[in-house]
Amino acid sequence: MTGVDVRAPAAAERPAWADLPGRQVRDFADRALREVPALAREILDTICREHPRMPLLVDESGELVALVGIRRALEGFVQHLVRGSGSPQLHLEVFQDFGRGEGQRGRTLDSLQAVYRLGVRLAWRRLAEIGHEARIPPPAMYDLAEAGFAFLDGLVDQTVRGYAEAAARQAGERLRLQRKLTRALLGEQGAERSGPLEGWAGHAARLGWALPQRVAVGVLSRPAREAVAPAVGPEVLLDMEREQPLLLVPDPAVPGRREQVQRALRGWTGAVGPAVAPADAAVSLRWASEAMGLIERGLLPSGGLLHCTEHIDALVLLPPGELLEALADRCLAPLADRGPTQRRRLAETLLAWLETRGGAPETASRLGVHPQTVRYRMRQIRELWGDVVEDPDRRFELELVLRSQRLQGRLSPPVG
Repeated sequence: MTGVDVRAPAAAERPAWADLPGRQVRDFADRALREVPALAREILDTICREHPRMPLLVDESGELVALVGIRRALEGFVQHLVRGSGSPQLHLEVFQDFGRGEGQRGRTLDSLQAVYRLGVRLAWRRLAEIGHEARIPPPAMYDLAEAGFAFLDGLVDQTVRGYAEAAARQAGERLRLQRKLTRALLGEQGAERSGPLEGWAGHAARLGWALPQRVAVGVLSRPAREAVAPAVGPEVLLDMEREQPLLLVPDPAVPGRREQVQRALRGWTGAVGPAVAPADAAVSLRWASEAMGLIERGLLPSGGLLHCTEHIDALVLLPPGELLEALADRCLAPLADRGPTQRRRLAETLLAWLETRGGAPETASRLGVHPQTVRYRMRQIRELWGDVVEDPDRRFELELVLRSQRLQGRLSPPVG
């Protein structure tokens, strides 16, 4: 077991404590050791009063673990003063265990350090009184104070080590539970889902995540291979173990939820599917994956978090590309022998007319051209298509094809 290294600050002069007569040091130590049991009890009682939520555990012998730790720390420090060199050998597991326990109970490091500061303040006050009784000169007491704080730093280090171990284990366990729950909600192969979704309420509760009424599933693209997980908050489940990370957003319509997720994912590209019942989470994932595919093809905007419900036309029209291309070949066959520029202008005019269902002025406003230009083009369109443009079913097919081409960037967007 490594000890806590207590070293006085480097100085040109020999420490005053080292020059004390051995008899005086032993007198101080004897007085202090006699006080240790009562002082340890006083320190623990004061800590419990000022930090009433701190749990008190007992060891196998029935003693309070915290009391044993305080007593051992005081005894080890005093005995080290008598030896005058080397490092005090302590059973430091008690301080690591204390840190682990506090980490598991969700206490912060600030609260732990406050407990230690309180303890050392009480200990120093009594040791200063004992030093006065033993006639220890002030310079030596200054050395004693510095050694005491260095000793405390070592104990804090051990506690922080235990705290960090507990935090790491808790984080790992939470990630494991999140992945299991995510796979179950999505109905993925190998997921442990043998009954209705409500059966996972207890499993989700271990995460502090109650099953929501609605859930939206998102797919993310990492801004860099080494990107750390975004701080989406405990309400949002995040699975970073996938090539494209997933997030499950509970009750996305809750006020502030959308803004919370947007802020956390600043700098990321992603797509969030529609809100669905938890049992249909796989449906939301499917639409998010479709949207992500369109983002990667440059057909939907990247550089932010895209919501599928705001791009329904693209998601409906773009994915079945082969079918729409076949329909386009048939519907737009009258334009086949026209040049590229004329073909595009007539197609844009036809789409504007289909969308406005108006006359030349409304269509011209949408295109940003003169109404007379629209009338001229519409005469050409009627010559090319004939009565087809009056058939509701054919008009629907034409609008479907032309909207798809505009979403792909092959036709210009309307200007008015």
